[in-house]
Amino acid sequence: MIAPLIGATLLAAAIQFVFYCRSALAAARKAEPSRQVLRVAGLENRRPGSGDFQRLLELACLCPEHGKDEARIRAVASYYRAVRLLDRFFDRLLPEVSSWAKREQGACAYFAAVILDRRISSSRALFLERANRL
Repeated sequence: MIAPLIGATLLAAAIQFVFYCRSALAAARKAEPSRQVLRVAGLENRRPGSGDFQRLLELACLCPEHGKDEARIRAVASYYRAVRLLDRFFDRLLPEVSSWAKREQGACAYFAAVILDRRISSSRALFLERANRL
């Protein structure tokens, strides 16, 4: 009796986690990372792809925190790792799942580029605000 209840609760939590991450990715798609951020990340001529997530996330972590984005970053990073595992597992078995996983990883990389842009903009604004006080 308890085992099905625990299983249903875990399934509901997993579904909620996926929806949370997908909504964070959808919100990031509404923003456009600046050319400066893309240049800093070495992506001058293209959009962030599935392999760019880790580098963009590391660059974002070098910047001071921007408000309350830390929980979203951790959630999307976990989602990225889970999708990457799916991609590796289904790479040869089901190419459709693998191509979906690569698109999701690209969306995660785009999210990281937007976060990096926000953090750089926030740092720049904070610097200018403090410089104007002097």
